[in-house]
Amino acid sequence: MDLAVEAHDLARAKTGAEIPGVRVEKETFSHATVTVVRVETAEAEQIMQKPRGTYITIDAPGLRQNDRTVHQEIVKLIGDKVGLLIQDLRLPKEMSVLIIGLGNWHATPDALGPRTVDYTLVTRHLFRYAPQEVGQGIREVSALAPGVLGVTGIESAEIIRGVVEKVQPHLIITVDALAARNVERITTSVQLANTGISPGSGVGNDRTGINRETMGIPVIAVGVPTVVHAAFIAGDAMERLWQELNKNPNMQKVYKVLHPDLVQNVVDDLLKPHGGQLMVTPREIDTLIQNTSRIVAGGIAAALHPGIPPEDYSLYLG
Repeated sequence: MDLAVEAHDLARAKTGAEIPGVRVEKETFSHATVTVVRVETAEAEQIMQKPRGTYITIDAPGLRQNDRTVHQEIVKLIGDKVGLLIQDLRLPKEMSVLIIGLGNWHATPDALGPRTVDYTLVTRHLFRYAPQEVGQGIREVSALAPGVLGVTGIESAEIIRGVVEKVQPHLIITVDALAARNVERITTSVQLANTGISPGSGVGNDRTGINRETMGIPVIAVGVPTVVHAAFIAGDAMERLWQELNKNPNMQKVYKVLHPDLVQNVVDDLLKPHGGQLMVTPREIDTLIQNTSRIVAGGIAAALHPGIPPEDYSLYLG
């Protein structure tokens, strides 16, 4: 699963104890809850199936509401947290940043990255050709949506590496759609990580990672869940059914027969026609992607361009 907070909850549920080498911190805001998961040891990496690093999850149900005030708070929160990750990297104050919108612009649930690039405030051309127009507190930012292997025939990592060699940014920020385990997290959670990303990993389609090791510079990953695996939905439905059956003494025998392995076999069989990779997304995903990409772009702008007053962030939300 893509979300570190879900991976932590699942691992802790399996062991019944805290995960050694993992630190978790929580903050509560007016319209959001922030959970920071720090994976600090090799043992924690193995248990969590996540690289060592910091994962910040912003849970904000208001992202799905048409409420400008709530959206502005989330923009500021994303900006603050991205800013903290940047501070930890100790990069030059006048750093240049390359924003990468991963995903397929032809498939709406996977179009978060390219749409975010559409709304991104890019400035590299101003630094090159109109430096007099660049105000204080504005950083050099370029952006690219490299597409997907099935459309371009080229690995995204290969395209990005070529651009990095030419443009020579100090930092990459990737934006990508994620897969969640819980349907409630679809376009209501934002994950920030300083570990980079493996495009397509959430839907069982692993590609070359985009991280410090492959790119030669730090990579901050921003992701929003837009799909849930159908197997998780089926499993959760069966779990609730088990709980209801177990409440009725006359049905407890049936409950004991419904072993998790049996249920898993049934679910796997149902998903065979789709190669076991059937993903589910809301029917209003078009609107959700449009709103969320604006908010993510606004948050990144807030982090990268401190010279833009907070009251002007809305200019970059469309």
